[in-house]
Amino acid sequence: MNSRRKFIQTGMALGGLSLLPSIDLFAGEKKLLVKPAADLKLRFVVASDGHYAQPGTDGDKFYGDLITWLKKEHKDNHLDMVIINGDLVHDRPDLLPKLKKTYLDKLPVPCYAVPGNHDHVDAAMWKAIFGYEDNFIVDKGDVGFVLANTTDKTGKYVCPDDAFLKRSLDAFKNKPVVFVVLHVPPHLWLPEEKGNFIECPEIIELLHSYPNVKAVLHGHDHSLDVIRYTGKLPHIFDAHFGGNWGTAYKGYRIFEIGKDNSINTYQVNASQNPVINSAKF
Repeated sequence: MNSRRKFIQTGMALGGLSLLPSIDLFAGEKKLLVKPAADLKLRFVVASDGHYAQPGTDGDKFYGDLITWLKKEHKDNHLDMVIINGDLVHDRPDLLPKLKKTYLDKLPVPCYAVPGNHDHVDAAMWKAIFGYEDNFIVDKGDVGFVLANTTDKTGKYVCPDDAFLKRSLDAFKNKPVVFVVLHVPPHLWLPEEKGNFIECPEIIELLHSYPNVKAVLHGHDHSLDVIRYTGKLPHIFDAHFGGNWGTAYKGYRIFEIGKDNSINTYQVNASQNPVINSAKF
C-alpha cells in the first residue's frame, strides 16, 4: 500500500461547507479532491504565520517554500488569489517591505495580507507597505472578503473594529458568499485558550447576524488546522507555514467556491512531514 495516506472522496457537508481531510501536496490522491477550475467561481489559498526573522529559524526557507508550493498549485489547477493571515514577520516590522518585494510580489496571483500580533504595525504603516490599510475589503464578484486587524502596534490582542465590520458586511449584504478574515479568533472555545484568543461577544453576535457570512478564517494558533463553530458559523484554521512550533507539517488551506456557491475546503500538507491530525471528524 502506498505510504501516503489514502483519502475518501467525500466530505462532511454542514451548511453548504464541504470539509475534507488534509492532503499531501504531491500525492496522486490530491486529484480526487480538487474540482476543475472551470467548475468554480473562485479558488484561493489561505496561509498564515510565516514568522520571518524568528530567531533560530530559516525564514527565507519558509517563504521560499511557500512561493514554490503556490506556484505549483496555480500551475496544476489555477488559483485566483492568496491571503496571508497574519504574523508575516516575527517582531521585525522593518522587514515587511523586503518580505513583500522578495517573496509575496513573486506570486502569480493577487496576494492580500492582514496583520498579526507579531507584525507590530498600524494602519498607516500597513498602507505604506501594501497599498491598503489594516482593515480592508476585497470584492471578487459573488464572493466578498472582509479582512480586519485584531492587534495593536504593541502586539496586544484587540477586538476587530465593529464599525468597520458592520459597514463592510452591509456593503456585501447582497453577495451570496462572504468570508471574514481575522488573525486572532474573537472567541474562546476552551478555558485554557485565555491569553491566546480574545473574547469579543459583540463581534460574534454581529457575524451571526449576516447569513451570507459563510466562514471566519483564522491564523495565530499554529497547532490548529481544524474547523470550530460559534453557533452554526464555521471558524477555520490553517496551521502555519513558518515559525518553530505547531503542527508537525507546514502548509496552507485551499478554498473552492462552486458555481452553485457551495464551498469546499481542505488543508494541504505541503512540507510532506508525516504527522497530520487525522481525527478532526
